[in-house]
Formats: sequence, structure tokens, C-alpha cells
Amino acid sequence: MGLFDMFKKKDAAPSFPVVLAADAAGAFVKMEDIPDEVFAQGILGQGCGIDPSEGKVYAPCDGEITQAPDTLHAFGITTPGGVEVLIHVGVDTVEMKGDGFESKVKLGSKVTKGQLLLTMDLDKIKAAGHPAVVITVVTNTDDFASVDVVASGNVNPGDDMIKVNK
Repeated sequence: MGLFDMFKKKDAAPSFPVVLAADAAGAFVKMEDIPDEVFAQGILGQGCGIDPSEGKVYAPCDGEITQAPDTLHAFGITTPGGVEVLIHVGVDTVEMKGDGFESKVKLGSKVTKGQLLLTMDLDKIKAAGHPAVVITVVTNTDDFASVDVVASGNVNPGDDMIKVNK
């Protein structure tokens, strides 16, 4: 160890709880009320939804984009602490094949909490007959002591939504 090594910034261990922010503006939707059985039953992990009032989806946390399908309807983000977050925009919107969605990030992008991830045309989603609910799930829920939804009512991007404890 050199004389000045003690002043070098060390990589900080990820701190818990990890707080996931609301990733859209709109009305909070409890997991069991999400209009998709797989998500409503928690099969993919604990989470919740937001019935969006505007066509923008933001990063709920810092991390790396680990999933970014060509259909632009979903993203996977992994936080520095290993929390795996799935953001799924709408129900059955994969059928739209990206029409009405515009991604602002790509696979491997580093993102920060609050960064715009995508825009969506809510009218196109509605016209296609799909609910536009933005679903956020911790897909590796079982790796943590608790995954607690703390949001309710109307939420804005950046509001606390889910707390993950190690």
C-alpha cells in the first residue's frame, strides 16, 4: 500500500434497502389488480403497476439495461446490488411489435434513477386494445429478505414505490 492509497476512493458496497422509484406518472395499481394473471399472481416476482397518465417511462433505479427486446415494450435493469428489475409496459403490447414505442436506451446502457427510458403513444396502445399499465417487478424477489410495495394513490416519477431489503 502506497502512501496515498488510503485516499483513493474505494468501490462502495451497495447499500440496502434499495428503493425503486415510480417509473411513470399515474394511478398506482396493486399487484393483484394488474390485468395480467402472470404478473397479478406474482409468478415473475413481487411488484406493482402504474396506470400511466402520460406516455413516458423512467428508470426506477440506477443500474444497467440487461434486457431490451426489439418490441420495445419491456426493459430489464440490474442494480449494483444485484436487484433484477423488469419493467413491462402494457399488457400483451408485445403484439404491437414496437409500434407506438420509442426507446431512449439500449442493451448495456448504464442508467440513473429518473432517466427517461422510453416514450409510448397511449392512444395507439388503447386503439390496439391493450391496457397501458406500466408493470414493475423484482424478478429475483427470493434473493432478498423482503420486497415491499410502499406506493399508493397517484404517483409521480421519482416517488418511492418498492423497497428491497437484503
